[in-house]
Amino acid sequence: MKSFVTGLCNQEVLKLYENLPHGKRLRAKLVLKIAGSGEEAVRLAAIIEMIHAASLLHDDVIDDAMVRRGVASLNATEGSKQAVMMGDILYSKGFEELVDFERQIAKKVASAVTQLSIGEMMDVRLSKRFQPDPDAYMQMIYQKTAALIEATAASAAMLAGKEAHIYAVYGRNLGIAFQIVDDILDISQSSEQLGKPAMHDFEEGKTTLPYIYLYEALDKDGKERLISLHGKRLDDDEKEWIKAAMEESGALQKAYMYARELGDEAVSLMQGVGETSLADIVTAMIERDF
Repeated sequence: MKSFVTGLCNQEVLKLYENLPHGKRLRAKLVLKIAGSGEEAVRLAAIIEMIHAASLLHDDVIDDAMVRRGVASLNATEGSKQAVMMGDILYSKGFEELVDFERQIAKKVASAVTQLSIGEMMDVRLSKRFQPDPDAYMQMIYQKTAALIEATAASAAMLAGKEAHIYAVYGRNLGIAFQIVDDILDISQSSEQLGKPAMHDFEEGKTTLPYIYLYEALDKDGKERLISLHGKRLDDDEKEWIKAAMEESGALQKAYMYARELGDEAVSLMQGVGETSLADIVTAMIERDF
């Protein structure tokens, strides 16, 4: 990925790229696990990581996020304009390289980027009020998170001459489960463990699956209190009330079990085609604590 950026950028842009925080590189790992480490597979992995990095840069601007993976976000250090333009550069370079691939592969990835952008827009719209509809939440996280992971697995399978549909289902389930676990950890873990403020999602107006399950379990007074806390800065007592209510209602466990069901299906699919390392990735992503 760095070689692509180095090839197109002046020193100022390269410096911005090098300062981006590096995450789990899940999507690149999937490409290399499925398609091997040949030149085309490495290029595809780099392209998808550039697209993912671009989406995170834009996401941080939209959410006014000052921290990403435990370090200051680019918009915090360089300003929103620089972050948006860096995201645009990564998107553009990703598509420039993508057009050299077989049309079916390029279209699969490009279509997922469209879904990702729609998912971002849905996320913003759903955050305007407390929304207890699990179907709306699931559609949004599929588009915002899972669609690109689905396309990553499917396109890598196409590159390797494997059955794309099986890998697409695997990627979809992994992506949805990954996001649900992220949403659980936002509640259950501390800011130090997460590398970002705890319960930030709810304060930003996001109604994630654990909050939907909690809402369903609460009585009338509890529902009203939960809605009253939505989208505001929470004090310690309010955070403790939410955590206690989550524990008492079993909302976190219910959300986790749903993620686990999706993960188990993905594991079974990969075990069926002898991809034990891909099955292990699912387990690691679901059982993580950050």
